[in-house]
Amino acid sequence: MHRIFAAVLAVSVCATSLQAQTSISSSTDPALTLDEALANAGALSPGVEAARFGIVAAQAQRDVARLRPNPSIDVMAENVAGTGTYSGLRASETTVGLSLPLELGGKRSARVGVANAQIARASLEAAIAQADLRQRVSQAFNDASANQGRAVIAREQVGIAAEVLRAARVRVASGRASPLEEQRADVARLNAEGTAERSERSADLARDTLSRLIGSTVTQVDPTWFTHVEAAGPPRPLDAAGTLAIAAAQADLGTATAQVRLARSQRIPDVTVSAAARRLEASNDMAGVFSISVPLPIFNTGRAGVDLASAQRRQAEANRRLAMLDAEQMIATARVEAANAATTARNATGPTLAAAQEAARIARIGYREGKFGQLDLLEAERTLSDTRASAIDALAAYHDAQARLERLTAPVPSDAKDER
Repeated sequence: MHRIFAAVLAVSVCATSLQAQTSISSSTDPALTLDEALANAGALSPGVEAARFGIVAAQAQRDVARLRPNPSIDVMAENVAGTGTYSGLRASETTVGLSLPLELGGKRSARVGVANAQIARASLEAAIAQADLRQRVSQAFNDASANQGRAVIAREQVGIAAEVLRAARVRVASGRASPLEEQRADVARLNAEGTAERSERSADLARDTLSRLIGSTVTQVDPTWFTHVEAAGPPRPLDAAGTLAIAAAQADLGTATAQVRLARSQRIPDVTVSAAARRLEASNDMAGVFSISVPLPIFNTGRAGVDLASAQRRQAEANRRLAMLDAEQMIATARVEAANAATTARNATGPTLAAAQEAARIARIGYREGKFGQLDLLEAERTLSDTRASAIDALAAYHDAQARLERLTAPVPSDAKDER
């Protein structure tokens, strides 16, 4: 046991990482990496699939918007079923014609413009779904890694507590300590076993959650990613203008602008032209009939629709400015949280952890040799356990903040830009 702790101290790495790697190397199942988890999740995510079908639906809507109004066939019989000369069909006049609506004011192009704006928004929704999935999987992987590390530490604490109990029994049997020390050590062992059971259940739950996201069973995750913390340095510049959140708000503004154009085009009345052939039953002669129909914009001039669309556009513009402010604030907050967590993680997994490990090692040796009391040993073990837990908490907080920061700063994909 002393040689293990000495090796841990010599390489100056986190005990959690070492124990997790030892556990993984003894297992026949390969450890899952974050890249593998992201790839597996992207292949079956219902959210991503729904967003893709949203693009298909928007493209179909554009096909609908391009269609022109259908012509209609008009059949009309006059001077029938009357009295006298007009009884029956003797003086009937039958007209068969074709009516064709003509859209004026650029209504068709305005509809297509709205549909194009909706396609751009749907493409951004697909990119947003991908970014959301990446964040969700990264956070689930982070949770699984953290709970896996906590379970490893808890199992190690069970072994340490059992060793302390054996040493206490030797001291009590030799008369060098009171039976109270053995009782304390036994209580510490029972508490360690309870903590290990809870940690194992939490680790199983975290792995099950990750398994459901990626569609395959996860038995263990690779701890390499979890223990990696970026080196301290000046923060890289981050611009909110090119992020998905701002692009989505801009797309909403583009859709609202297209709706204004469509509402304005609706104010121009359409014209329906008709051409028909009329047959006169009395003389069996044929005559042409031509007509033009123009609606009168008396009750509905279309002004209310324009006002509605204009107000919605102003709302979209205000939402775009609000999205910019929110994105900048959230990016700044996530950046600070990630930097603070990184600092805490570097301290907790560096000299602080090494000092706590060395203090616990010395306390165990001194307790077995009778140089230290049991309370000194328990205090050293508690400090080491707290330091390890703090290290895992700091690493988990760092990766969670990094996942949120990556999501907030996710750029617009090139294919989504092409649709805009």
